[in-house]
Amino acid sequence: MRRASLLFQWASKTSKHSNLQGLSAAEPAVLQPAGSGLLPGVGNWVAPVHLPSKAAVFSGAWTAPSVRGKTYQAGPGLKAYKPITPGFRGRVITSRQGLWKGSPYKPLTVGKHSSGGRNNGGSITSWHRGSGHKRKYRIIDFTHSTGRGPGVVERIEYDPNRSARIALVKYGGENEQAPSFAYNIAPARVAAGDVLDKGPAAAIRPGNTLPLFSIPIGQTVHGVEMNPGKGAQLARSAGASATVVARGADGYVIVRLPSGEQRRVLSRCTATIGEVSNGQHKNIKVGKAGANRWKGIRPSTRGIAMNPVDHPHGGGRGKRKGRLSVSPWGKPAKGGRTRRSPRTDQYIHLSRHKAGRRGRK
Repeated sequence: MRRASLLFQWASKTSKHSNLQGLSAAEPAVLQPAGSGLLPGVGNWVAPVHLPSKAAVFSGAWTAPSVRGKTYQAGPGLKAYKPITPGFRGRVITSRQGLWKGSPYKPLTVGKHSSGGRNNGGSITSWHRGSGHKRKYRIIDFTHSTGRGPGVVERIEYDPNRSARIALVKYGGENEQAPSFAYNIAPARVAAGDVLDKGPAAAIRPGNTLPLFSIPIGQTVHGVEMNPGKGAQLARSAGASATVVARGADGYVIVRLPSGEQRRVLSRCTATIGEVSNGQHKNIKVGKAGANRWKGIRPSTRGIAMNPVDHPHGGGRGKRKGRLSVSPWGKPAKGGRTRRSPRTDQYIHLSRHKAGRRGRK
């Protein structure tokens, strides 16, 4: 009641303003900035909007219009917020228009326990993790082994556990057979009602899964297997894609990965045509620290702000680091080579470092 009373007091005072000539004091009005739709502030005034009667306000039949959460389209697939609060100023997220608004398919969900970055002994092994919103894990069929024959996309859903969207695919359900469902990584330009096929004879169409020996050279793919039957392991995040570069007589196919590395993969391994959905994920602007806390990401302290006992960058006078950037355990943090896996060197046709140097020439 106090809030409504103050609102009417303000309206009575503003009715004496020169911009309100012609209005009587008995007709309190609220003026709005042009084109904003917000409550009174500073700006160019437009035609007044009359308040309802006091009886309607005090009886609860009328509520003030909500202005929080006003958004606009910042680009294809992006949604930006109006600067109503400091946290909303500059905040940009990906648009969820057209996604399923209900709960996930329950038989394909399991509870997810948050470890807080601790191992089985209680020691912190992954820093800056903890709290965050409770999630349900969606079981993804990376092997595409559910059902036989083509499936139909029932809906596209948001998945809090990954950057890409996921698609609920329905297999079977004809001739009085019970249908089966599976979650797949949703490719770009695939919508509800599309038919997804798999196998060597499947068409070269976004969303179809084929072995690498059936995919033409130069084709963009994602969800590439590294071992036959193990499931997709490469190019699975939002907007990611790989390219089939060459096919050899030794049973291997050379695939160029998003990092630029060219890797030899067995031609019997499968891949999905097209790129992964939600390609605008890279343009997200968090807007405020609390948005990262919702995701379970805790604040991180710079090593240069610590003491020498806590970090190699710690101590010293002022902002003196005294050495090249390293991890808390002394490993090079910016460009240093730390890979030690001779067993898999034979599968790297061209390293990402050499590929980067070629691109700069």
